[in-house]
Amino acid sequence: MYVFVLDKNKQPLDPCHPARARELLKQGRAAVYKHYPFTIVIKDRELEYSVTHPHRVKIDPGSRTTGMTIVQDNTARCLFAAEISHRGFQIREALLSRRQLRRSRRYRVKQDTARHVFSIESVKVAGYHHRYSLGLRIS
Repeated sequence: MYVFVLDKNKQPLDPCHPARARELLKQGRAAVYKHYPFTIVIKDRELEYSVTHPHRVKIDPGSRTTGMTIVQDNTARCLFAAEISHRGFQIREALLSRRQLRRSRRYRVKQDTARHVFSIESVKVAGYHHRYSLGLRIS
């Protein structure tokens, strides 16, 4: 990975090696412009007096992630590479877990007993009817 370089007017120059960027920062000839991707600004350089080369951005779209790289045209050297993860699968997984939680709640068996079956009145009435059907006297 290389370090991106800007001139003092914030125009892009050719990227440099990280060791070269460290030297420029130690000497005070450059300042940090951005941390990701790491970019420096050279204080004493302008675009008109510099040699630049053409670069190309290549994109590889995938189903879960998209790959992106910056390549120098004449040498085919990779200067920067990144992967962009899509949110589609994260959303799908969140919906799936929510659906599973709902189903587990819906099909969970409740342990409540039917209280009207065991009430005292229903037991007495059932007992009286049983005695009448046997022909017994109620005393």
